[in-house]
Amino acid sequence: MRTARFTLDPAFTVGEVNPRLFGSFVEHLGRCVYTGIFEPDHPTADAEGLRTDVLDLVRELGVTAIRYPGGNFVSGYKWEDSVGPVEDRPRRLDLAWRSTETNRFGLSEYIAFLKKIGPQAEPMMAVNLGTRGVAEALELQEYANHPSGTALSDLRVEHGDKDPFGIRMWCLGNEMDGPWQTGHKTAEEYGRIAAETARAMRQIDPGVELVACGSSGQSMETFAEWEATVLKETYDLVDYISLHAYYEPLDGDVDSFLASAVDMESFIENVVATCDHVGARLKSKKKINLSFDEWNVWYLSRTEAQVSALDWPEAPRLLEDNYSVTDAVVFGSLLIALLRHADRVTVACLAQLVNVIAPIMTEPGGPAWRQTTFFPFAQASKYGRGEVLDVRVDSPTYETKKYGEADLLHATAVRAEDGTVTVFAVNRSRTESLPLDVALNGLDLTSVVEHSALADADPDARNTLAEPERVAPHPVDGTTLDDGRLSAVLEPLSWNVIRLA
Repeated sequence: MRTARFTLDPAFTVGEVNPRLFGSFVEHLGRCVYTGIFEPDHPTADAEGLRTDVLDLVRELGVTAIRYPGGNFVSGYKWEDSVGPVEDRPRRLDLAWRSTETNRFGLSEYIAFLKKIGPQAEPMMAVNLGTRGVAEALELQEYANHPSGTALSDLRVEHGDKDPFGIRMWCLGNEMDGPWQTGHKTAEEYGRIAAETARAMRQIDPGVELVACGSSGQSMETFAEWEATVLKETYDLVDYISLHAYYEPLDGDVDSFLASAVDMESFIENVVATCDHVGARLKSKKKINLSFDEWNVWYLSRTEAQVSALDWPEAPRLLEDNYSVTDAVVFGSLLIALLRHADRVTVACLAQLVNVIAPIMTEPGGPAWRQTTFFPFAQASKYGRGEVLDVRVDSPTYETKKYGEADLLHATAVRAEDGTVTVFAVNRSRTESLPLDVALNGLDLTSVVEHSALADADPDARNTLAEPERVAPHPVDGTTLDDGRLSAVLEPLSWNVIRLA
């Protein structure tokens, strides 16, 4: 195999990594909440009903901002159902997932969950612009954030939360371009209500950070035209536009699946171009950043049949994809794509956190464990803080049906504040190791601290209830750093973390 190469030089950078890039997502969907993060009868449950075994794993995962309560769920959400005494909260039909919502876990419990994770866990709240609108968004904002002295802020105090929740980031609806969305709107309709809501929310607090709904995928027929129309209405009123993308192998095409990040990077770059085009037309110096607030590997083709078969159960087993080594390598490549665009992608949320297409799995009354995708996220969150260096690879390529010619190497590197550098790299070859040669210019680095890889002789290996530790990263020997050159060999179908000091 020909050697893959790139050069690292601190004079050539992408931008600083915003900690919000390592966000996640909790939706009232399946068992994400109930028997996921919240199970009062579980042996590890604390006084608030939160599973402490899950809390430990969430902290280890290193998530920051957590988006809530949806997702498709939010387009039928009545926030007032989720506050006050639990015994008084109503049961509701959730149209998005054909389930019954008990509202036993609500807004106050969500904020308490974040506090238990730690100060890095920041709320990111979505408002319902599907079946509701401006008035309800303002009521939720007043209840959540106003200190006291008004009907709704005093109601929060009466409910036991004296201190305001301090929610800074707000999503103006969810996937409003999608015909599946309750209250689906045209770009013109959505742009108008998003602008009205944003303007009103800024009257309460000019400092809120607002996310407008972008396209639910680059394949949407309205893609780019949707963003341009929405931003024409909202450009001066919002801070971010959202992107959502999920990937799965279709028709057994694993080679295209492994190159999924080609599509993700194209999606990001096309949205940036659209945002900047609108800004140029408006003669604005403002830059709209991107909130990639739903991304993951998701076997979406299985979902419709699962949901349509439901008859309004509570917390059904939905979207509980069990991830393989192959899935984890693609997942790591998606993380690399986000880091490579850290100058404009300043918020990202892995969808979702527990049980539902998630890095953490649980059994009711039983254990919690790490999926294969847990490890790339935890490593990226831990070592991917700092300044992203500009990586331009010279790599062997391979052919894919979906994306044409793709590089076998997908890589990025992050320089921490202390000068250490971490290289994140994926070898997309399913059969051959990939030699890697990296030239280090202007970097005072002399040693390889660690080279770990997530790979396995069985690309379908996965962690399960029966074998929760079947897959984990392992150390790689033979990686060297001599005279400013890093030499390594990347195993076939592998996610690699190489730390240099």
